Amino acid sequence: MKAFITRYLEQQKKTIDTIDADKISAIISIFKRTLDEDRQLFVFGNGGSAASATHFVTDLGKGASDKAHKRFRCFSLNDNTGWLTALGNDYSYEDVFVRQLMNLAKPGDVMFTMSVSGNSPNLVKAVEWCKQNKVHVIALVGGKKGKLAQLADTCVVINDLHYGRVEDAHMNICHIIAFAFIENESLQGQD
Repeated sequence: MKAFITRYLEQQKKTIDTIDADKISAIISIFKRTLDEDRQLFVFGNGGSAASATHFVTDLGKGASDKAHKRFRCFSLNDNTGWLTALGNDYSYEDVFVRQLMNLAKPGDVMFTMSVSGNSPNLVKAVEWCKQNKVHVIALVGGKKGKLAQLADTCVVINDLHYGRVEDAHMNICHIIAFAFIENESLQGQD
């Protein structure tokens, strides 16, 4: 068991080393602009990425907002069970995010999605709608990249195919973004 754990941790370190700091810095700048302009930020994903979306919005909505000069207007589209199940039942599972965005998103807002495959039909449909409606699209994907990598305005590829390692790296990125606002004084004051 120790050999498995050691090997897993070594592979995880290699995966984390593929995170592009310049792209994360660019995303932090987009988040800063979103905050300064009082835009909304929508975060979502499927499975483990859905849980990461909820976690990330919690970090932004509480921790980062407590330190920033304004409060993040951020939502995890995974968290309204009634709305999700009504949309999935009455339309299709492909519509569970796009139909929420139709009600909530405006041009200039930002959507942030995470997907290991980059091909989830409900994420692709939401991204396509956002592109048509001038909502900035940020996607974190795995080594397969998928359609999301082609469609996103800003994309970070974690060059690995292992779901656990990719999802862990995505959450690392989410923590880096949130803690940039929590711990970096240059992001806390007004411009």
